[in-house]
Amino acid sequence: MDHIVSALPALESRHIDPHSYPAGVAFLDGQYLPISQARISVLDWGFLHSDATYDTVHVWNGRFFRLDLHIQRFFSGLERLRMSIPFTREQVAEILHNCVALSGHRAAYVEMLCTRGASPSFSRDPRDAINRFMAFAVPFGSVANAEQRERGLHVAISDRIRIPPASVDPAIKNYHWLDLVRGLYDAYDRNAETALLLDFNGNVAEGPGFNVFAVEQGTLVTPAVGVLAGITRRTVFELSSELGLDCKAVDVGVDTLKRADEVFITSTAGGIMPVTVVDGSPIADGKVGPITRRLEQLYWDRHEDPAWSTPVTYPG
Repeated sequence: MDHIVSALPALESRHIDPHSYPAGVAFLDGQYLPISQARISVLDWGFLHSDATYDTVHVWNGRFFRLDLHIQRFFSGLERLRMSIPFTREQVAEILHNCVALSGHRAAYVEMLCTRGASPSFSRDPRDAINRFMAFAVPFGSVANAEQRERGLHVAISDRIRIPPASVDPAIKNYHWLDLVRGLYDAYDRNAETALLLDFNGNVAEGPGFNVFAVEQGTLVTPAVGVLAGITRRTVFELSSELGLDCKAVDVGVDTLKRADEVFITSTAGGIMPVTVVDGSPIADGKVGPITRRLEQLYWDRHEDPAWSTPVTYPG
């Protein structure tokens, strides 16, 4: 043991953290701190078993978008997983506001999460773990970059099956992403930019952090089962109704997607983003469609609407 202890100073002097961190602020154990200092124990069930739930909301031009819906879904996940935190919905909203305000970001990706935590005795019984709440705000990031948003994403449909809802309820946002990550590598191997996975019936399900829509003869369809009912997905239903467009959740076959007039994906990390190539073949004429563009414009316009957004109060 002595030789290990004596080696520690040498290790510390030459150790360089291999990770870089974006500028941001986290809330952890009752205090606000730089994102690089937000750490969890290696014994936390969230790390060891992906036993956690979370939700993400974004800030655009200094305003949260649909924060109430994200907090509502987060607390629903806590209840379903039998977790509890020592904060009310209003207090969580205040913590998120503080993270953004202290970070200074006018465009931010903001996350609230709760892990099962760790047991003081390393018990295998999840009831012995002390649940742990965390939150953070970092610069806004999108599934699609500026170029991809302009010309449309290139997507590959993986043969991998999304975790079925009978195993893990997709209504509870979770970190079970191995199927999604493997799907991403399938897409990269085929020179695509992101992936869509199938459901247990062989229909299109969802991608890594996003839902998908197809437009055919003015009607919008999106997968109904085996997917997270995203807040941006919900927003598309509402905006479509305002435009007089029929929008429904149904089984979406691979052929349906490929023969569509337009395809787009939706996520808090990017909003409404066009898709123009699926499995190497163009969707329709290979250009971003008019319905996608109209919905995209309406979506970002609503970020200034007080009924849909909440301002952040920044210091000074």
